[in-house]
Amino acid sequence: MDAVVARSALLLVPLLLVSGVGGLAAGRRPNVVVVGRPNVGKSTLANRITQQYADGAIVHDEAGVTRDRTYADGWWAAHEFTVVDTGGLVFDDDAEHVFMPQIRQQAIVALRDAAVALLVVDGQAGCTPLDTDIADFMRRQRVKCVLAVNKCESEKTGELQAADFWQLGMGTPHPVSGIHGTGMGELMDALTAPLPRTARKPNVGKSSLLNRLTRSERAIVSDIAGTTRDDVKVDGKRYLFLDTAGVRRAARVGGGRDAALETLMVRRALKAVKRSDVCLLVLDATDGESRLAEYAAEAGRAVVVAVNKWDAVSAKDDKKYREAKRLMASGLPALATGGTPWADFLFVSAKTGLKASSLFGALDRASATHRRRIKTAVLNEVLEDAVRWQRPPSTSTGRQGAVYYCAQVSVRPPTVVIFVNDPDLFSQSYRRYLESALRKALGFQGTPLRMLFRARRAREPGAGRD
Repeated sequence: MDAVVARSALLLVPLLLVSGVGGLAAGRRPNVVVVGRPNVGKSTLANRITQQYADGAIVHDEAGVTRDRTYADGWWAAHEFTVVDTGGLVFDDDAEHVFMPQIRQQAIVALRDAAVALLVVDGQAGCTPLDTDIADFMRRQRVKCVLAVNKCESEKTGELQAADFWQLGMGTPHPVSGIHGTGMGELMDALTAPLPRTARKPNVGKSSLLNRLTRSERAIVSDIAGTTRDDVKVDGKRYLFLDTAGVRRAARVGGGRDAALETLMVRRALKAVKRSDVCLLVLDATDGESRLAEYAAEAGRAVVVAVNKWDAVSAKDDKKYREAKRLMASGLPALATGGTPWADFLFVSAKTGLKASSLFGALDRASATHRRRIKTAVLNEVLEDAVRWQRPPSTSTGRQGAVYYCAQVSVRPPTVVIFVNDPDLFSQSYRRYLESALRKALGFQGTPLRMLFRARRAREPGAGRD
């Protein structure tokens, strides 16, 4: 299987409102200021934090490249903030470092509004006298400082490289790699610890389910909606999972910056859907609301619905299970034909692991059906039987639709062209009837089935006969 997309329906983090942090005015995000000497990888690390690798700060191995402050939005778990990337600090002003006084002044201005500072050093170069000068400089700024030892690509030697920087007296040195992302989890926990949190509605457990399926802790998990804003790629046992951002309906978003952020998240999620074979739509068993099923169906992707948090439902029995399944299916008309769901619904728990492993079988079946090709002779036998049982309705003028033959023209999703005398004579209800007949006889469970009605050309044999 090429890819699986995990999506949910109720996630969007609104603009974080904070006050009293480092002189920050209410209504603004807290600033995280990145400082350090030249060429330690400050911009690379800032781009890693903000996930703006290609469009972020300029990364170049030359002192003074970043002269002015650059700003970008960042997020981690329950926190949203603004990352401020500053130029490399040098205190020995000479002809070689002509812009250094201005760069230093830019850093001082940025630190005035900082909620926390990220001091970046080079683990491969070791602790230098300039690092010591910058540490003394940071202590005078009276701002909470977190120490990142960059260029520690190896997890084995990273701790040893970082240990050299205890002498700076700036707290725990965190070994990380801005290029490879090594050690970023612990660094981000320390970096956001001083920042405020906001309480929001718990999400549907999409990332928790991803971690359960892959038996890892690769995806960020919290009770805050919007934790996973970008695609999180995880090489699972048999699949490539893309954990996309959650999306909620516009009525809950508001306007302005929230709406713009929601638009970006939706676009990225839809791009991930188009890259996938199967969409794993994650719903909340204690809520059940979703508006995303139609995205996957319209994109022609197979779908498996995972109803998460089934462990939180009280007094469970067969009757409650059947009723819950009926309600969930009725709320997702895009995943049904003639009122009968074509997507599999599985009630699971990411927390306890209840039936989580059964999702792999459902994903396998959906992927296989998504790629399934039916012989033309078999298709036409089923089509002829369906037309015999129920002929196309006639119009008020006495014209009646005639079905000639059909053929499958593509897969992913399975697409069937039905040649008829006039497509306008076939109502939506009759088209759904034919689709239901094909599904029932041929078992297209788990995938959308596209049916295209085409008029047969006049030059073809038998054309014109009703």
